[in-house]
Amino acid sequence: MIGGAKGQRQCSETDYYYEYTECDSTGSRWRVAIPQKTGACTGLPDPVRGTECTFSCEAGEFLEMSAQECTQCAAGSYSLGSGIRFDQWDSMPAGFSSLATSLENGPRGDDRLTCNSSSWVPQGNYLESNRDECTVSLIYAVHLKKQGSVSFDYQYPDNNLLFEFFIQNDQCQEMDQSTDTKWLKLTNHGEWATHTVNLKSGTNILYWRTGGVLMGTKVVKPVLLKNVQIEGVAYTSECFPCKPGMFSRVPGSSMCEPCPRDTYSGHGASSCTPSEGSAACKDRPPCSKKDYFQFHTACDHEGKTQVIYRWIEPKICLEGVTGAETLPPSGEREPCPPCNPGFYNNDTATCSPCPPGTYSDGMKPCKQCPASTEPTLGYEYKWWNILPSNMKTSCFNVGNSKCDSMNGWEVAGDHIQSGTGSSDNDYLILNIHVPGFKLPTSMSSHSGTEFGRITFEFETVCTADCELYFMMDVNRKSTTVVESWERSKTRQTYTHIMTKNASVSYTWAFQRTNQPSDIRRYVNDVARIYSISVSNAVDGVSSGCRACALSTQPSSSTCVPCPPGHYIETRTSQCTECPPNTYLVSHTTPGPDACKPCGPGSKSDKDHTRCYSDCHFTHTEGNTTLTFDFSLLGSVGSLMNGPSFTSKGTKYFHHFNISLCGEQLAVCRDNVTDLSIADSQREKGEGANAVKTFICQSTIIPASGRGFHTALSSQSINLADTFSPAYLSIRSLEATSSCESGRSAVVTLRCNPEKSTKGELSVPSQCPAGTCDGCTFHFLWESSGACPTCTERDYHRIEGACKGGHQDLLYVWTEPKLCMGGVTLPEKKTLPCEGMEFWIRLGAGLGAFTAVMLVSLTCYFWKKNKRLEYKYSRLVMSANKECEMPGADSCAVMEGENEGDMEDEVVYTKPSLLGKLKAIASKVRDAVLFDSCSWKIPLCSFKLFQNKCVCF
Repeated sequence: MIGGAKGQRQCSETDYYYEYTECDSTGSRWRVAIPQKTGACTGLPDPVRGTECTFSCEAGEFLEMSAQECTQCAAGSYSLGSGIRFDQWDSMPAGFSSLATSLENGPRGDDRLTCNSSSWVPQGNYLESNRDECTVSLIYAVHLKKQGSVSFDYQYPDNNLLFEFFIQNDQCQEMDQSTDTKWLKLTNHGEWATHTVNLKSGTNILYWRTGGVLMGTKVVKPVLLKNVQIEGVAYTSECFPCKPGMFSRVPGSSMCEPCPRDTYSGHGASSCTPSEGSAACKDRPPCSKKDYFQFHTACDHEGKTQVIYRWIEPKICLEGVTGAETLPPSGEREPCPPCNPGFYNNDTATCSPCPPGTYSDGMKPCKQCPASTEPTLGYEYKWWNILPSNMKTSCFNVGNSKCDSMNGWEVAGDHIQSGTGSSDNDYLILNIHVPGFKLPTSMSSHSGTEFGRITFEFETVCTADCELYFMMDVNRKSTTVVESWERSKTRQTYTHIMTKNASVSYTWAFQRTNQPSDIRRYVNDVARIYSISVSNAVDGVSSGCRACALSTQPSSSTCVPCPPGHYIETRTSQCTECPPNTYLVSHTTPGPDACKPCGPGSKSDKDHTRCYSDCHFTHTEGNTTLTFDFSLLGSVGSLMNGPSFTSKGTKYFHHFNISLCGEQLAVCRDNVTDLSIADSQREKGEGANAVKTFICQSTIIPASGRGFHTALSSQSINLADTFSPAYLSIRSLEATSSCESGRSAVVTLRCNPEKSTKGELSVPSQCPAGTCDGCTFHFLWESSGACPTCTERDYHRIEGACKGGHQDLLYVWTEPKLCMGGVTLPEKKTLPCEGMEFWIRLGAGLGAFTAVMLVSLTCYFWKKNKRLEYKYSRLVMSANKECEMPGADSCAVMEGENEGDMEDEVVYTKPSLLGKLKAIASKVRDAVLFDSCSWKIPLCSFKLFQNKCVCF
């Protein structure tokens, strides 16, 4: 029949569905028909008055909208009445949506690096989150007529992913929610946890949000979600069919029941079909060695144990067919291994713990400790006949329920090894619980950082991507991964130190592969643990005795605590304080060797618990000694380097805190897995995710661009907690899978007067993360506080001009000034002085005196010369009278002689003053000699000839 607009058919019941309008102020509403496809037909039913807004249906019923009456659900389905339940995830249920948040920008400012491929993925029995650093939200909106709640089961094993759950109203405003209900706590690998949050009436938009933290190549464990149930709706307009393997026998069921063993059911079944408990039958494979496991019985009175073989339940393999393995016969008797240290065998079938105050090595009966000693408490498991009473094993299937605990870990004499499990991606769990720690009596008053330690020896043999996790849960708050090892690892030892006295559960989880599969390929991949020891366990047994300090009272044999920083002198059993600048190692043998030297440039605290730099350092090179005082740098320096970007454009920073000297330590905190810690606790560095050490690192993800409402700090690690012998080289002796010798850090200080005393920290440009290999970190700290202490060599004196008989002396720093503190510049000094006028007058006086002396000497010698000439003249005259003079030769010019040659050649020169003085002195000498010749012997006539007196 055609009606209405031409070409449109009349609507049938399959072309529309009913919904109610919002309730008005009178509490009434209308039922209206909504077309499945707009414009496909005409003639929709008219609106009619609906039921009252307070109307609701009971569990097992649904509201049939045509009649507006509650109707029972048919067999094979169920209803919660005022609730909604989602437990089938073959596809994304109606109303759910997965939204990936596009990142703000990439490393070069582009926004093309999106997360369109990241989403929550249905996996049949559960939803699986993304594994990358993209932020992905699973969203569901529901309208409640009354206050209700939402609950769901989840697995959250990896803190490299963030996982939060929050609620918004219809105005997109986040509802008030406590921190512990917003941030989901970590779960043990393979375990499901349940989370419940109350909901208000009205519209509630539910958000499950995940986002990666780690930016490495390591495979991240996803978050798994299942069994989402919402209470508080007025009704449900349909019933939910039972999922495969479940059934509801009668109409009006509020839940489905699991099929009995050896039966199966399909989707929406009202009964189960006999088979092997599956949604469909499959051919049973032949049995193999992977289908059974072995275990040992307790020792009997003859000291024997039996090897028992069992099929893995449920058994799905077939015996008696071609190629099938048969179950080995059980009952073979083997000698029992010795008892573990601290236990003894009193001719019974089991090993019993030694009574308090006694000890045993496991081979001999328990004995009392000698005088001045006390028993050591702890566990030391190295023989594995049966699982110790404080340990348990289990097996968890990732996507389904708990598998057989017998398949978790198996004891094997000298080791315990991972079991077969039910699939290759099962988590095989081994757990040991320590209720607390108790220090030895002599150490009980020490406030050290070690309360106990756990040490285990292990190996893994794998052909696939297996992984062994070592985790701990402190005070049952949340489980954190301490360390993990991938693929095959040779036999090795790992030690973890407990730094607080608390209840702790240590867990080992082994997974053969991260990829789900119905086929067993890696059943022979195995993890083995050879020994586990825990020291100072409060409920432990004693495997030996330890020296203790005795009271000073005469004849006293009571052990007493030593004051902090004191060791036990084994000869006297008295407490002796460690020498200065040494620290006490509590777990070593008592005696002087328990005090270890701090090393150059460091000192111990007053309790001798640790060493730290005293901020003073002296360096000598040649004849020059430089003294440094690094206290000017401050107690803790910080460096935020970056930003860096992941392959998908996520921005992150590396934040370092460095305590170079002084007693205050650097603190790094996580706020990812334990955001419920109070601010006062954070300031003290408390909480399971706080690291206190000399140098630590955190990864910071800013709130912008990620959709989170706060910046995230995660992956806080200890880089350096021990001073090495080289100053400013600090290291952490705690080994990791990538740094077998631990991490180390080198801080280079550079004197830069242009920087403040706090200075500026930087990392090498070629290694923006501060390290190029992940194990050795390098930092450069430029600061004026890194300059040496000032001495007299760092300034010089400037002398001012002499004015008015006074002279100023000024002292200035030598530029550039490369020192801080130390000596100060001397004050300006004023000294009396003699000016230039004095020296000029003195010079003029000396010059005048010299001139007078020269004139006087000249006059003196001139006068004396005249007297000598006079005496000489008289001598010549007297000689002429007494001696006959010879006749003169001819004065004529002889033949051949040139008259010109006979002429004297006269050269006129102007004698100098010095020449004149020399001439005068020569004449005086000659005159003296002549005078002396004239008077020696009167009978002879002496004359001066060639400076000699000759008698004529």
